[in-house]
Amino acid sequence: MSAQKVGFYGHVRQYHNLKAELDAAIHGVLESGAYVLGPRVKQFEEELARYCAMRHAVGLNSGTDALWLVFIALGLGPGDEIITTSNTFFATAEAIWLVGATPVFVDIDPNTRNIDPKLIEAAISPRTKAVVPVHLYGQPADMKAISAIAKKHKLRVIEDCAQALGARGADFAIGELSDAVATSFIIQKNLGCFGDGGAVITNDTALTAQIAKLRNHGSPKRSHHSIGYNSRLDEIHAATLSVKLKYLDRWSDRRIEIAKKYDTALAGTSLQLPVTLTGYRHVNHLYVVETDARDHLQAHLDAQGITALTHYPIAIHQQDGYPWGRPARISGSLKHTERSAARVLSLPMYPELTDEEVSRVIEAIVAWDKTQAGKAQKVAS
Repeated sequence: MSAQKVGFYGHVRQYHNLKAELDAAIHGVLESGAYVLGPRVKQFEEELARYCAMRHAVGLNSGTDALWLVFIALGLGPGDEIITTSNTFFATAEAIWLVGATPVFVDIDPNTRNIDPKLIEAAISPRTKAVVPVHLYGQPADMKAISAIAKKHKLRVIEDCAQALGARGADFAIGELSDAVATSFIIQKNLGCFGDGGAVITNDTALTAQIAKLRNHGSPKRSHHSIGYNSRLDEIHAATLSVKLKYLDRWSDRRIEIAKKYDTALAGTSLQLPVTLTGYRHVNHLYVVETDARDHLQAHLDAQGITALTHYPIAIHQQDGYPWGRPARISGSLKHTERSAARVLSLPMYPELTDEEVSRVIEAIVAWDKTQAGKAQKVAS
């Protein structure tokens, strides 16, 4: 009998593990009759802010809207430039375009694959108004260096934390050194609801009030103070997120444990492994290796019943139609971004993975790597 397939996501397993709590939370919302901007959203916002050691959180309908509404609330728009990375999900740049601003892409640090702070200053122009570091794959960007540059040039800083809730730096916390943090709760995130969801987390009370109005058609309660949008976190999603938030640190610890197993077992292979900076809490939203033979390794794993995916195989500036008729600017070379995009492969990484499944992934990769080494030796001889 063939071995069970090792899938890439653990959503259903997670639901089964928490079924009684989640079903009760959802049923409670259904029985309450309060489905939009009710008590569960308020409760979750308070819990999330407390978890992040920040003053405020505003629940929204997606991580994309979280970025977009922060930009609007900060007055960013046409004529402004916002520095970020091309090595991220499309939504990071998309939110910049949505407000009519211009994304400016700088290269990544090839080790962390986060934005390289050393390249930010050269990208600043008289039009630059903000920097959006992305905490890619679960490891925080170097916020101390980024914050110092932003203060020097009087720039706003908005953290894209869609993949790193619960992470921290060696001597800084997420949100400590920025104007706001934007995060996503789509199901595959470390903290995910059963659909789309997002939030802005900040210590800025005025910014919180502005985003709370913008998400609800410009209305804090009944009177509409301005034009706004419909970007509200649903009560059912908020209720399920409150249940799951209690387990987030435990799940992150398991992700870190799995990552260490991968690190140890794959250290002798030809793969470029992820780097966790000393003192950082890298919550391993994804465990991403690099190899020139990426497609071959992915096919090999698939043949072994193991699903590995690519995040993100085409950098934003290399995608069809870029820049889609909208303004964009590239500062310097993006050689590390482009090289990484061509080589990345994400291995299965979720807290519900069993040790046996992790071992299967490792064994399959080690066997493949030995075959590759043998082929290279034959060619060399």
